[in-house]
Amino acid sequence: MKRKIRLKRQYLPIMVGIFVFVSLAALSFLYNNNLQVTQEPSYMDEEVVERTIPVINTTKKIIDPYTDPSVKIGKTYYDYKATSENQINSIIQHDNTYIQNTGNDYISENTFDIIAILEGTVINVKDDESNGKTVEIKHENDIISIYQSLSETSVKKGDIVSQGQVIGQSGTNEIDKELGNHLHFEIYKNGQTVNPENYLNKEVEAKKNN
Repeated sequence: MKRKIRLKRQYLPIMVGIFVFVSLAALSFLYNNNLQVTQEPSYMDEEVVERTIPVINTTKKIIDPYTDPSVKIGKTYYDYKATSENQINSIIQHDNTYIQNTGNDYISENTFDIIAILEGTVINVKDDESNGKTVEIKHENDIISIYQSLSETSVKKGDIVSQGQVIGQSGTNEIDKELGNHLHFEIYKNGQTVNPENYLNKEVEAKKNN
């Protein structure tokens, strides 16, 4: 019996050592495992940040075709939905012919700058005896703006113009002679004339870059 007790006492330090070693190994494993778990969300967040695409405003506001505060409307677009009084004021009389106005006419006593309502490409510049000098600009979303009755132009066909860029000066023409110095302005949408008042100072969606 004494011999057996001595044997157990001899192996006791070894058993304690093994137990301590196993315990430390287990604690180390658990600690490392927990550490990895807490680090994973940080790693995922960095990945999400790197893949985030900035949000870009895809709308632009159309501006008036002039900046001179003295300019006012002399004749408005002929709108079939308008009152009869407004329609009468939107009729142009020329050579005993009555014409429905297809745009707005902006008047001022002094010559004023004409500017592009949006960025775009100049698709036509011409000098017409009846309408005066004319500039046509093609914009995104099938919008075309036309500027007539100009006394001079500062762009040519094929030019890329920015929004607000001066493209000419106001003047006179034969059709609207009674208006004096003015700008005749039209907007075409999908090939049809539209009321400029429904587009000016309004936001228009721009094409998204792929």
